[in-house]
Amino acid sequence: MASPYLVPVAHLVRQAPATLEVHFEAPFDEKHEFAPRGPAETDVAADATVIVVLRLESFSGGVRAKGSVEAPWHGICRRCSIPVVGVLRSAVDERFLYDRAPDDEENYPLEDDVLDLAPLVHDAILLDLPLAPLCRPDCAGLCPYCGIDRNEASCTCSAPADPRWAMLDELRFGEHSGESHEV
Repeated sequence: MASPYLVPVAHLVRQAPATLEVHFEAPFDEKHEFAPRGPAETDVAADATVIVVLRLESFSGGVRAKGSVEAPWHGICRRCSIPVVGVLRSAVDERFLYDRAPDDEENYPLEDDVLDLAPLVHDAILLDLPLAPLCRPDCAGLCPYCGIDRNEASCTCSAPADPRWAMLDELRFGEHSGESHEV
């Protein structure tokens, strides 16, 4: 079974400038190249379905891939530690070159008239994953003292007084009368 990530472009590059629309769904990591991340990190499952919609435009020396990549992700809410899921939609605009320098990290290689879109898709998704997702924008998080989920219940915990600042508790200011006391 041929990978949908491999797109033959011989006809496209021979008729530059030309375009080709590419739309497919495939497993995120069909070759199982990536180890699962830790339980507290945002990740995409290897078998998660990725939707790729690209417009390939040939030019002298290569192909430009412009469009979008979409994938489901999962993680842990940074405030209340419950599982969170979402869908990542990432815009891409990259170039594939025949004569790519070995140290060129800006462009992807184009070899044997076949585009391998897997590195582009993986880069777009992994670089755009949320680092610290929230279960909802107004998540109240966990109480740092008793651990209760503040989204579901409330508590009466308060921070212990810091003895280094105790003298400031005794400081009182009088009424401001509006008079100026310039020296």
